[in-house]
Amino acid sequence: MISNLRYWFFMLLIVLVYIAGLFVTLFENDSAQFAVMAMRMVQENDFVNLIKGNEEYLDKPHLHYWLAGISYLIFGIQDWAYRIPGVLASLLAALSCYGLGKELYREEVGKLAALIFLTAQTIVLSNIDVRTDAVLTGFTAFSLWQLVRYIKSDRLIHLVLGAIGAGLAFSTKGQIAILVIGLPILCHLWYKRRWDKLIHWRTLIGILVFILVLIPVLYAYYQQFDLHPEKVIRGRGERSGIFFILWEQSFERLSGEGVGKNSSDYFFFFHTFLWVFLPWTIIGILAFTRRWREILRSGLKRLEKKEFLTAGGITLIFILISFAQFKLPHYLNITIPLFAVLSASYLWDIAKEGRLRLQRFLIGTQLFIASLVVIVSLILCLSVFEAGWWGSNLLLLVGIVLLIYLSWRSKDFIGRIITISVCSAILLNGVMNLHFYPSLLNYQGGSSMSEIVHSEKIPVDSIYKLSERHTWGLDFYNRYPVKLLSVEDLGAHHDLWLYITDKELKSLQQLGHDWDRQYTVDQFRITRLQGRFLNPASRKEVLNKMHLVHLY
Repeated sequence: MISNLRYWFFMLLIVLVYIAGLFVTLFENDSAQFAVMAMRMVQENDFVNLIKGNEEYLDKPHLHYWLAGISYLIFGIQDWAYRIPGVLASLLAALSCYGLGKELYREEVGKLAALIFLTAQTIVLSNIDVRTDAVLTGFTAFSLWQLVRYIKSDRLIHLVLGAIGAGLAFSTKGQIAILVIGLPILCHLWYKRRWDKLIHWRTLIGILVFILVLIPVLYAYYQQFDLHPEKVIRGRGERSGIFFILWEQSFERLSGEGVGKNSSDYFFFFHTFLWVFLPWTIIGILAFTRRWREILRSGLKRLEKKEFLTAGGITLIFILISFAQFKLPHYLNITIPLFAVLSASYLWDIAKEGRLRLQRFLIGTQLFIASLVVIVSLILCLSVFEAGWWGSNLLLLVGIVLLIYLSWRSKDFIGRIITISVCSAILLNGVMNLHFYPSLLNYQGGSSMSEIVHSEKIPVDSIYKLSERHTWGLDFYNRYPVKLLSVEDLGAHHDLWLYITDKELKSLQQLGHDWDRQYTVDQFRITRLQGRFLNPASRKEVLNKMHLVHLY
């Protein structure tokens, strides 16, 4: 294991990378959308009703938006304030990985698991493009840790804390929280032959605490939907918010009803995992396959100093989410704490077993990944978006030199694996947060246009749009949602601003409308990158334009 000095030095660098990500412009759609929904809660002093644009929002529970709203009340309506709850939840998840690794194995495994979790690519990204998953992952990991402590120690306080964590996780994203906590715990109880913990009077206390934690969300759903059966949500009336969150939600996700279908590929999460767990992907796969091989070779009998919570939980969760008709990469975030603990235990075992050939192979794979990181970082800084400040290239050079130096100085197996992997993750995400994302977001029309609005002192309450097209970036950075106006009603309004697309601009010209001021910015769906955009020579070919025009 690496020294405490190096361990905390790495932790400091990781935290600095996360802090750098706090100040990146919000991504459209989901991050900016959720930030606007929480902003409206604060501005309208309404923490009961969830509103998405002009529609009632019946999809996810309230906790994520409440936490963002509380952060706004403390720090003001800022993009970095919106991200703070997610970052704190990720740190809670890292602490829980440490605790879980310590309970299941030993303290060194827990410390390594925390490092693996915080440097997994999808976790770093989830704290930039903040959705509900960062908070969900934090509370599910915490709940798993406390419930494992309860099973081991029989102390009621850990059952209560586990139930609170589960209730908060449910209040963040609904039923999926119960599944990603319950399935690993059931695997753990089965493997340890501890069903007595489940069939016990104390379990009733845990259920009661869980229900008490849900009351605020259930009350909000009751107020917004159950008291108003006349509301039509996604084409259906008579919607019960309580029934939806307690029963309907997951079935709609699995079938694609309401939220739509975007993938019927049952192997979507298997190939997605190849990048979400970088730079630990190879280690994670080997750790998972080795644990299953051990379990099967034993005839499903209990092995000393082994556990089935991680491998069993991962397997069941993968099977479950693979059947959903609506899939997104960040759905895997809830499995990362399990992969982190399993991978850390695998590395510890390999080190103790002294299997030199396997150690050399793993070091080779991590050096290969680190080499790719260096190449990608150079391309991002020197080609895709050229650094405008010489200091950026200097920081990149320092990062590369530091990676090489620390990797060379590390002599033992775990020390080299940790150093190579963590340094490559820090280098890549440092480049992403400090250079790539800020450059990329110059092509997000709404947030770019908001800068013009502020510099030109354009009244935000006089800006309209002509379609239901969402404008989350402009809404948030203007601190005022863009209002909808139909083309037919334009004649009855004067002295207003329209935020419109190229097509809408041409339609205005054809209808005979005139304007005296116009501002134009580039627009690209930055969460759907493609090669022609990343290539500076062909970037203009895929760019759209957004316009802000003043009708007098």
